[in-house]
Amino acid sequence: MGRGRRGFFDDLIRLPWPVALVVGVIGYAGIRHGIPMFLSRQGGPFGQAFATRSDVFAPLAWIFLAACTLCALAAFANARKRRRLLDTRTGLDSLAAIGWRDFERLVGEAFRRQGYSVEETGLGGADGGIDLILRKHGQRTLVQCKQWHREKVPVNVVREMYGLLTHHGAHAVRIATVGGFTQDAARFAAGKPIELIDGATLLAMIRDVQHADRAPASAPPPMPAPRIEPAFATATPAIAVKPDCPRCGSAMVERTNRRANTPFWGCITFPACRGTR
Repeated sequence: MGRGRRGFFDDLIRLPWPVALVVGVIGYAGIRHGIPMFLSRQGGPFGQAFATRSDVFAPLAWIFLAACTLCALAAFANARKRRRLLDTRTGLDSLAAIGWRDFERLVGEAFRRQGYSVEETGLGGADGGIDLILRKHGQRTLVQCKQWHREKVPVNVVREMYGLLTHHGAHAVRIATVGGFTQDAARFAAGKPIELIDGATLLAMIRDVQHADRAPASAPPPMPAPRIEPAFATATPAIAVKPDCPRCGSAMVERTNRRANTPFWGCITFPACRGTR
């Protein structure tokens, strides 16, 4: 069961919200100034009428800008809803508790946080098909989301997605489910560009992006501690050399004159020798 063809503003809502604002501003300028300028250059009475009435398209320009602004608000609200939807998942039961449409949004948000550009195609539905298109590094991957938790995805679903892979010329296929896959499905996918994501794998992927999003910014590396160079004496301490007695040639010792309180050298044999220096 398809979802019908989307209109211009539906596509705008599915893009990042700043895109809608940029489209609105460009469209406003083009409708209010570009179209009258083009028509005024055509000549004739019709062109002259637009040359004198340059604001004739102003109401239409404002309507277009307002519509794009509403699309931007809707896109912003949807982005916040997807982020909250992913951040509040804690286990397989929480994955099975949401509706199939929210399950698609959840899977898309998990891939978006891994750096993929995610397009919600509208080609799938509750009964199967292409739910998401992932783009990264020039590679295009088709994704189908199966919120089956009580039964396993059979091999015919994997075969259908493999056929869509060939038909659309994509690079790979991924099938995400809350439950698991049959053995026939696993055997068919082996050796092919098909990734089968069961509930445990999907939950692990969700927790990885949750932790990566909550992790604080890496702190700058600590500054290296200043190197303390060992201090070396710059001068060699003086070694006292005892002079010899000028009288007897014996060694001398340092003494202090008690009256003048001044040091002097005296003979070690004092009082036998009274030599001083």
